[in-house]
Amino acid sequence: MSITQTQREYYIKEVAERTGLSKQVIRKWENRYQSLIPRRKENGYRVYSQDDIRTLLKIKDYQQKGDSIQQAVNRVHRERAQQDHQPIGNNMDMLIMDLLEAGENCDEAGLNRTLRQAYHYHGMGYFLNKIVIPFLVEVGNKWERGEWEAFQESVTSLVVRDFLVEVRSSFRYDDNAPLILGACLPGELHEVPVHIILLQCLMRGWKTKLIGSSPAPGSIEALVCRFQPKKVLLSATTTIPFEQNPELLKTLDKFAGRYQNTSFYLGGQGAISFVGNKQLRHIIVTNCIEDVLTFEPSIRAAFPNPK
Repeated sequence: MSITQTQREYYIKEVAERTGLSKQVIRKWENRYQSLIPRRKENGYRVYSQDDIRTLLKIKDYQQKGDSIQQAVNRVHRERAQQDHQPIGNNMDMLIMDLLEAGENCDEAGLNRTLRQAYHYHGMGYFLNKIVIPFLVEVGNKWERGEWEAFQESVTSLVVRDFLVEVRSSFRYDDNAPLILGACLPGELHEVPVHIILLQCLMRGWKTKLIGSSPAPGSIEALVCRFQPKKVLLSATTTIPFEQNPELLKTLDKFAGRYQNTSFYLGGQGAISFVGNKQLRHIIVTNCIEDVLTFEPSIRAAFPNPK
């Protein structure tokens, strides 16, 4: 599936005319049910693709056949996630190839357009696990092999981050859902992994808050004190946070011990590498999302340092 530079976009009035849905209904489906994430132009106006129009027509059809709007949206997303992909080259998805081409050329509009179409077409789960994560891994590989310059990796990562922020900010959740707080450690600049994990948590019924890259010392502790989250996810892709503050891990572990009703997790290659065989009393070290979503404070006392 190749995205062309000349793909036409439509204003919401045109979409309403083509779908028979009012502008108010289209906005409601976007905001309440995450049916679409239209691109916004610099002037703030929404613009829609032909695929967006097809999505709205499918949802409308299922709704007229008896589904609730949420059921119809979920069905359309499932259908997209179940569709097979045509492999290319070394089994890399064509969408990923499009993303790599746009990233190599620092084509921010092309990156955003392809990400948006991939998300709408496949739904959240497939989009994160089969497109975003493999794409970012390949970006990192290209940078490490010297095939990409630092500026190419930086521009690409920023576009992906901004898109994930947009998706997460529009995701609807239950106000009474338990809270997960995600945070990079002070000195850690790579926040995209935290965005991905928090989106996976949203899909499981949690609500989320995020502290962005390299927060000021004490920010994590202050937000935990204020919001009393059920879980706290700490991330360090590099070992820089621990090199800058050798006492950081000890301080955070001691702080976590004061909140017995909150589970603390630490992940990322930098964290795993630094912790090694060190024993932590109150922070669970893991790179597995299932550990985060299933391990509860009630059993932490019996397994203070699960692997």
